[in-house]
Amino acid sequence: MMRTRPLKVALLGCGVVGSEVTRIMTTHADDLAARIGAPVELAGIAVRRPDKVREGVPAELVTTDATALVKRGDIDVVIEVIGGIEPARTLITTAFEHGASVVSANKALVAADGAALHAAAEANGADLYYEAAVAGAIPLVRPLRESLAGDKVNRVLGIVNGTTNFILDKMDSTGAGYSEALDEATALGYAEADPTADVEGFDAAAKAAILAGIAFHTRVTIDDVHREGLTEVTAADIASAKRMGCTVKLLAICERAVDGASVTARVHPAMIPLTHPLASVREAYNAVFVEAEAAGQLMFYGPGAGGAPTASAVLGDLVAVCRNKLAGATGPGESAYTRLPVSPMGAVITRYHISLDVADKPGVLAQVANIFAEHGVSIDTVRQQGKDGEASLVIVTHRAADAALSSTVGALRELDTVRGVASIMRVEGE
Repeated sequence: MMRTRPLKVALLGCGVVGSEVTRIMTTHADDLAARIGAPVELAGIAVRRPDKVREGVPAELVTTDATALVKRGDIDVVIEVIGGIEPARTLITTAFEHGASVVSANKALVAADGAALHAAAEANGADLYYEAAVAGAIPLVRPLRESLAGDKVNRVLGIVNGTTNFILDKMDSTGAGYSEALDEATALGYAEADPTADVEGFDAAAKAAILAGIAFHTRVTIDDVHREGLTEVTAADIASAKRMGCTVKLLAICERAVDGASVTARVHPAMIPLTHPLASVREAYNAVFVEAEAAGQLMFYGPGAGGAPTASAVLGDLVAVCRNKLAGATGPGESAYTRLPVSPMGAVITRYHISLDVADKPGVLAQVANIFAEHGVSIDTVRQQGKDGEASLVIVTHRAADAALSSTVGALRELDTVRGVASIMRVEGE
């Protein structure tokens, strides 16, 4: 039997995502009520610019006083889609203190301060759900947190930023350089006017921290994640990848060590074989590849951003949180019982693709090979091209530690015959 008294919802932020949340809550009100077991009522919408025209948003619900809204004793659930650290953190903790559960799309805040937020939720008998913080509409947080809770996840490998995937896809398919592909992404609305968070990997790093923490039941913050952007990826790198039967993607990689004693989390461009499922992810789509002990290999794919896709994830969390409210219960909170340390990037073992500019004369290859041997890095393949006294060496290594590769490159730079290191890229997915 359906409860007649509605559950009241406060919405913080009414931009692209917030507007879609409002639209869906209004147009699908009957369906949401049937699925939850009680009607849901949008009780207030906090915004910074109240005079902005927002089609379909009831003007009488709009307020600039977000603090007063979350302090109302009758609010059951607060939806936070304003982003950033403050005032979002204070508003969320205030909501908990006044009896509300929270649904958030705020990857930056969860990645930076998730442990404290979970503790505040638990202390007040409230829920904290954030499916929309990672990979837009793709169900990923809940499958890791609930569906795979009885399994052991060993690796999470994914494309979690649509802007960078669009740029790299255009570089691969058209031969464009980075700047040209970024201009196209900006013109189509995939890239912000300031694309730094995307192209320098900050967005993906926040998502990697969240995924690693959930997958490995340990605390991982954005400061634990090694981060490299794609601004240094060139058309020559893309061409080299093609010659290897690979493509280049900006990957978020979270791994459990072989001995199970630590984890790593990193974001960087990498070459992956065209045979890998992630290689076929095009345009601004996201995909995450999960490797679990019992379940095996799983892949989650779909639109990773945008108003409607992200709102879909927000509303899914809203339904779950409201059901918990009616049942007088809360869903799963933080699971960090393993307390595994996060190893530094230097301990990560992978393959590498290195392009060197060298003098075109006898003995250079032998010198370079000797440097690799001295630092314990085994060479898999070498390709050499030379003309007019200059040459290029393209070397692909066997698996080696990042620290060993770094010391190798440092020694190579000291050789008189090495003019420069044109590029270094990891090779993943094999």
